Amino acid sequence: MDQLKDIVRNHRRISKLNRIELATLAGVGKTAIFDIEHGKESVRFDTLKKVLHALNIQISFDSPVLERQSRATRSSGS
Repeated sequence: MDQLKDIVRNHRRISKLNRIELATLAGVGKTAIFDIEHGKESVRFDTLKKVLHALNIQISFDSPVLERQSRATRSSGS
C-alpha cells in the first residue's frame, strides 16, 4: 500500500504543481507540503485535509466494529 506521503507527492506531480503552487491552492504554508511529502508525523490534520482537498483526494476510514454493528442492525431490522 502506498504511503500518504507518496500519494500526495504523486498527485502533485501528475497535476504539474510545484510545492508552492499546491500550498497556495490549499491555503497552507509551503513547509506543510514538504512535511507531508517527507512523512512528518506532526502535520495537523486540518492542514492535511486542506492539501488532500486541493488534490481531490478523499479520505476513507474502515472500521470493523462499525461494520459489525451495521450488519447486526440490518439483520435485526429484517
